[in-house]
Amino acid sequence: MASGTSRDVVGRGLRVLGRAIREQPRIFAVAVTGSVLFGLMVIASAYVVGAVVGKVVVPAVARGSVADGALALAAAALFGISVLRVVGIFGRRLGAGYMQYRLQATYRRRVTRRYLDLPLAWHHRNATGTLLSNANSDVEAAWYPIAPLPFAVGTLVMLVGAVVSLFLTDWALALVGLAVFPALFALNVVYSRRMAPRQARAQRLRAEVSGIAHESFDGALVVKTMGREAQETARFAARAGDLRDALISVGRLRGVFDPMLETLPSLGTLAVLVVGAIRLRQGAITVTELVSVAFLFTVLAFPVRAIGWVLAELPRSVAGWDRVRRVLDATGEMPYGEVALDPATPAPATLAFHDVHFGYEPAEAHLPGAQVLGEVTFTVPAGKTVALVGPTGAGKSTIASLAVRLVDPDSGTVTLDGVDVRELTAASLASTVALVAQVPFVFDDTVRANITLDRPGIGDEEVWAALRLAEADGFVAALPEGLDTMVGERGTSLSGGQRQRLTLARALAGRPRLLVLDDATSAVDPRVEAAILAGLRAPADGGAPASILVVAYRRATIALADEVIYVEQGRVVARGTHTDLLATVPGYADLVTAYEQAEQEREQTRTYDEVTPLTSGLEVEVDR
Repeated sequence: MASGTSRDVVGRGLRVLGRAIREQPRIFAVAVTGSVLFGLMVIASAYVVGAVVGKVVVPAVARGSVADGALALAAAALFGISVLRVVGIFGRRLGAGYMQYRLQATYRRRVTRRYLDLPLAWHHRNATGTLLSNANSDVEAAWYPIAPLPFAVGTLVMLVGAVVSLFLTDWALALVGLAVFPALFALNVVYSRRMAPRQARAQRLRAEVSGIAHESFDGALVVKTMGREAQETARFAARAGDLRDALISVGRLRGVFDPMLETLPSLGTLAVLVVGAIRLRQGAITVTELVSVAFLFTVLAFPVRAIGWVLAELPRSVAGWDRVRRVLDATGEMPYGEVALDPATPAPATLAFHDVHFGYEPAEAHLPGAQVLGEVTFTVPAGKTVALVGPTGAGKSTIASLAVRLVDPDSGTVTLDGVDVRELTAASLASTVALVAQVPFVFDDTVRANITLDRPGIGDEEVWAALRLAEADGFVAALPEGLDTMVGERGTSLSGGQRQRLTLARALAGRPRLLVLDDATSAVDPRVEAAILAGLRAPADGGAPASILVVAYRRATIALADEVIYVEQGRVVARGTHTDLLATVPGYADLVTAYEQAEQEREQTRTYDEVTPLTSGLEVEVDR
């Protein structure tokens, strides 16, 4: 892989740059125009300096005096050229910077949009740190050569002009130029090929370091409570050390080639002076021409490096682009249909599963997939509450994901009011059904912003109504700034039960016709949970109750359901009321009894902790 990359990195890198030019042609044209102007003025300055030396300085030395008119004319010419060079530099840098940052912003949006379009199964196969690196450092790396690119293009024009000028001046000096310039290109190509595998490895390690850091920070609670700080630090240090070594390898290669790239133009200038002195003695050229050519080689040294900068950054650009393109070219998105349910319909929705089969894709292509659901058929009638009960790994959360179309079934259909969810528009699906997941996610924002999510038509009145329905209005009213209280990253200033009720209020604020609760009240006191479910079945404001599919564990929650669906190993094995299943299905009875015993033990522990301080002197917070 590395050798293949090193062989074709220049061609692949140029294709990436070509894509950038096609996307931003006008800005690129402005930048190149400024660069070309700068290049032409560099050539002009060489010949003006030569003319000043040959026609002003040398005669002045011979006469012992300086002609004021000639000196003023030379000064005016040099000043005019300098002004035009400044204009060229300004246009080049402004255009290149604008083009680079605009491309980076555009592709960050495209990558993020792609993340949102791709299914959860794809996200499960990709580490969060890698995804963060794709959207940030990989995008930056892909378009990093854009900054020197217009300069390099202008330099190419300048080199062509310089070679033509050399031939018009003297063929021997032109041959020196033809020897130096191709040598510079060849050296840059060799440099790029050697650099390619090193840059690719460094870019990959950047993502791995980012992934480990994100994992450690996100799992800080586990790391600290399990006493794994030293091990996590060592794991991060090992990968950071690999990245350090990779970057040192990159720097070492630059240290070898950069002096060569700097020295070659200087050797060209020396060769011009030697050959030029010979040609001057032969009478083939004048002092003016020799000074002009020597000065031209001197001022060309820096612009020619711009070509080296582009070629040097191509390996990193190719590595970043490959990682960005992997996201943009990923398949598996779930296109929405064109059917819209009547938004004015206040009635609860009917959810139905018809012979649904589903399996998750494997993490690696050569591994077999895991079949999770098979022959799942059941209905959540309009306005009814259906509890989904089963042991761990039975497929309950997968059923909840299918109900809100986070994933699509491999076969069979999931319908809302008789319409396949795959045929619904995104807006219709979002307004009809809402999911409250097992793990509540709260944004680092105010309570109000977390509930409204900038959705139209949700004012403070609707926010408070949703909070009351979620039994969350009491603790929100007690917060220092009420709805304007910042809750911290992931809601760190709130208890687990408060976060769950806040996310439940977020779902209710949109007035969904179907509510899917995936163990969404596990951290809430059973009495509060019962009040929430009772409120959902009969809203206090007189609104129509939503249909509810709830993944439940507590006996009190299950008993409130109109029907219970008992799932084992991805299949519906029994259905009926809680009382009927308790009496007729031994597996169900054993499971519910086990859950109830575990809940009683937790309640006893919480009761003990309410009155017993921990060794640290802190009290355990019990959500009520």
